[in-house]
Amino acid sequence: MAPWTGLWGGRAGGDAYRGTPVVVKMENPNWSISEISPEDDDEDFLVGAGATGARRKGGRGKNAKQITWVLLLKAHRAAGCLASLASAAVALGAAARRRVADGRTDADAGVAGAESPVLRSRFYACIRAFLVLSMLLLAVELAAHVNGWNLAASALALPIIGVESLYGSWLRLRAAYLAPLLQFLTDACVVLFLIQSADRLIQCLGCFYINLKRIKPKLKSSPLPDAEDPDAGYYPMVLVQIPMCNEKEVYQQSIAAVCNLDWPRSNFLVQVLDDSDDPTTQSLIRDEVAKWQQNGARILYRHRVLRDGYKAGNLKSAMGCSYVKDYEFVAIFDADFQPNPDFLKRSVPHFKDNDELGLVQARWSFVNKDENLLTRLQNINLCFHFEVEQQVNGVFLNFFGFNGTAGVWRIKALEDSGGWMERTTVEDMDIAVRAHLHGWKFIFLNDVECQCELPESYEAYRKQQHRWHSGPMQLFRLCLPDIIKSKISVWKKANLIFLFFLLRKLILPFYSFTLFCIILPMTMFVPEAELPDWVVCYIPALMSLLNILPSPKSFPFIIPYLLFENTMSVTKFNAMISGLFQLGSAYEWVVTKKSGRSSEGDLIALAVPPKELRHHQRTGSAPNLDAMLKDQSDSPKKDGRKKKKHNRIYKKELALSLLLLTAAARSLLTKQGIHFYFLLFQGISFLLVGLDLIGEQVE
Repeated sequence: MAPWTGLWGGRAGGDAYRGTPVVVKMENPNWSISEISPEDDDEDFLVGAGATGARRKGGRGKNAKQITWVLLLKAHRAAGCLASLASAAVALGAAARRRVADGRTDADAGVAGAESPVLRSRFYACIRAFLVLSMLLLAVELAAHVNGWNLAASALALPIIGVESLYGSWLRLRAAYLAPLLQFLTDACVVLFLIQSADRLIQCLGCFYINLKRIKPKLKSSPLPDAEDPDAGYYPMVLVQIPMCNEKEVYQQSIAAVCNLDWPRSNFLVQVLDDSDDPTTQSLIRDEVAKWQQNGARILYRHRVLRDGYKAGNLKSAMGCSYVKDYEFVAIFDADFQPNPDFLKRSVPHFKDNDELGLVQARWSFVNKDENLLTRLQNINLCFHFEVEQQVNGVFLNFFGFNGTAGVWRIKALEDSGGWMERTTVEDMDIAVRAHLHGWKFIFLNDVECQCELPESYEAYRKQQHRWHSGPMQLFRLCLPDIIKSKISVWKKANLIFLFFLLRKLILPFYSFTLFCIILPMTMFVPEAELPDWVVCYIPALMSLLNILPSPKSFPFIIPYLLFENTMSVTKFNAMISGLFQLGSAYEWVVTKKSGRSSEGDLIALAVPPKELRHHQRTGSAPNLDAMLKDQSDSPKKDGRKKKKHNRIYKKELALSLLLLTAAARSLLTKQGIHFYFLLFQGISFLLVGLDLIGEQVE
């Protein structure tokens, strides 16, 4: 009787399997392989002893065929990916070609309005000077490399004549005078970089401790009962303000969201503070307010004749109304913010039995964070700001910068601190610092979110960042004497001066620009001055990883985020200089352009059937939402009559891209691997931003 060999034996009579049939399922884009097992019959279980070797050979054949098919299918996938990348590259090149042919730059009227023309021209001239110098040095180094001058000049004691002597003199000058100066600047920037990195690491450890211990602001009194009976719990008088200026894309959803706040109707009043200079926008907002008034909402429309002081002047004017004295708290929402109905019920109770508390700040969430690469990178930055910076400062210091919106102030704290002032473009940070100097405490609620919109175009984001980084330097100059003279503790004074202002508002943009955009390229042409690999690669990568932890879904964008942050250092450095030295652009407020994208879904969410509206007692003030939806659908037709938007070329970023790419070419001569790749990708990043290819693309 033949020995038992089980399922892996051959057929009786010595016929061995020559492989297993394979079926390929061609389902685009996913490909899979299914193996069909042989039929189970009695012959499979009774095999001869001599068939074992043949069966092994058949098994090897089966594996080889499977591997071949898998490799073919993977090659097909790779070809598809390469085709997609090629089409994307072609589209990118076509967009860049259109941008160059169009010829619009950031120097056009109305685009660079956030910057001083004098500073812009001088700053651009400095960058061009570095670019021209780097190109000349690259030409010299290439000529020396081709002709072997560098080898002859390495032995400086040997007599050298002609052009080689000039090159030798340049090497001696470079080593004796330029290298020590550049090395000193490099070391100074590296020290600042390490201090700032240590500060960020400590903040992240503080956030980790907060999450580990589950530390949250706690109510000193019991939660609020049902809002139907105002006398049953703590429902103080709340004034809600919505400042806006020419923002007809977003006014509807913000007014609707605020009027639907879950709070006793008699205990809160809404002020729509319209600073629009467009008569059509004024009329639209006024009509919207009238709709809500007809449905029972306590809402007022205010328009200033003299529009002084931008947002601060608008808020200051509204606080001067006689009826404000009847209210204890004021909640502020910008025009694109949509608070949830329970916003007041989750924020105002923290003031009860806590007389030292002046501000409760909520975090922001973003309805368009996945719209394009620019919004994804902004989301990383702002998630870190709220999750780490605001939360850590709120828990351990009871102080942070007010974000200007999505917060509730005790009106007494505002008045005690001097009220709103128009002296800077960061009125929110101004009032927060002054309130802190008067002893008021702040609370940050990380679990209370308020939806808003991120700027989708690089032009809008650039203007916003210019205002956010020039204002703090204005404020620092104005507040420094008050901080020194204040009665707060020495530790709090040191925190305000050295950490809050100097390290995070001045040193960060300074070293980011000088170290990675100027000094690093220059060290390629003066190789005697060295910048270590860990400064160029390892620590920046670690800091980017820490920044991305609060938004883990954004991890695939860690490299673009690192490169983009260095790219934005140009705008931030320019803004910091404007604010520090009181240049004209530091005092100009440019309203961040909104797209109104968030209103598409929110208006539908608010549109409840008429029968439900009649029976909905608490939020029964909803207006004619069908008309709102019609207005929303008609908005593209109305927008068609507006001035067209355009993508533009940003000359400073473009010049810096050429500088970095030139330095990358020079680094190849000395075989500096990490430096070359960093300069190459950073140069490409500046090129994409300079051609305005990162944000919204206008056809």
